[in-house]
Amino acid sequence: MKKALTLTVVANMTANYSEGLGNILFLDRIPDHAAVNEAVEFVKKLQGQKPADLTNAILRNIIRSKNAIRYPDPNEDIIGYLTAYYSHPAWMVKRYLDRFGREETEKLLAANNEKPYLTLRVNAIKTTPEEFKSLLEQVNLKYRPGKFLNEFVQLLNLTNITAWDYYIKGYFNIQDESAGLAVRLLDVHPGMNVLDMCAAPGGKTAYLGSLMNNTGSITALDRYDGRLNLVRKNNDRLGLTCVTTIESDALEFESEPFDRVLADVPCSGTGTLSKKPDIKWKRDIFDLRNMTEMQFKLVSKAATLVKVGGALVYSTCSIEPEENFEVVKKFLETHPNFKFESAKGKVADHLVDENGCIQTLPQKHQMDGAFAAKLIRIE
Repeated sequence: MKKALTLTVVANMTANYSEGLGNILFLDRIPDHAAVNEAVEFVKKLQGQKPADLTNAILRNIIRSKNAIRYPDPNEDIIGYLTAYYSHPAWMVKRYLDRFGREETEKLLAANNEKPYLTLRVNAIKTTPEEFKSLLEQVNLKYRPGKFLNEFVQLLNLTNITAWDYYIKGYFNIQDESAGLAVRLLDVHPGMNVLDMCAAPGGKTAYLGSLMNNTGSITALDRYDGRLNLVRKNNDRLGLTCVTTIESDALEFESEPFDRVLADVPCSGTGTLSKKPDIKWKRDIFDLRNMTEMQFKLVSKAATLVKVGGALVYSTCSIEPEENFEVVKKFLETHPNFKFESAKGKVADHLVDENGCIQTLPQKHQMDGAFAAKLIRIE
């Protein structure tokens, strides 16, 4: 048991070799030596020879020891078993078992441990999806189309994509398809006046600008100018000129009302564990409670910045109900000048939950977990 816990901690020290570890422990179809070689080469490409040597030593030691790993008996301690086997904290496993049941929980935990998908969003200001796919084919980069949004493609190769000339030229952005759903739900049009309330690092801002054909006006807020530098650099690369960045605490920002407001608020990030595995060890149930207070304040502030007849989208990269529909429900109870608009008919039906909100789940949709709800100001 001690060795099992040690291995699970090692697996979460770095995402760079967690895929190799997963292949060794769980996938019979991939030979151990091949899993090690792939992981070592990937780390070497990204971080150099010394980290690659360390990865090689750790994975080969695991191969020698893996038959000695012992897990709790799932018939006696299902929470302990899933916690150790899938390397997730017990509080998280317990709540997912209560919510999803064992089979679906195991699928979710396994999806969180998968190699993250590398998804690209085509920049309509510079190219078209058809042209961009042709460019990928010319350099033998295999891909599959986005599952739900035409501008997205998912790469099947491990590659340092930011070194490609067409990244530097701004033909695409690296962005999970789930992040595009909230932007689409906002329903922006060319010429609109739009606020991205918690903008950095700027992926959703850039997608808004693309959908608006680089016309109208987008105001991108963040508390820290250093984070806004990321937004500005990305916009410059992508050729976006309709974005104005403002350094401001969102709760203190004042302005004439906007046609559209995106409130993509800070959250627990539990929908992004395949990309950020350390999150699950840095969060606990009390963090959720603290975050919901700030999330409610932010969506309430966003409501003051929407013009009558305008729309607000509240979104997170979380799969936790407390941060998602429960915040929306509380908002509607305290803001009678807003009405909820279902996402049904706006996106694929199986992306819409029982409340009419967008809710993606890694094990179901092969993308990050994300939430989005649309609210219309009626008076």
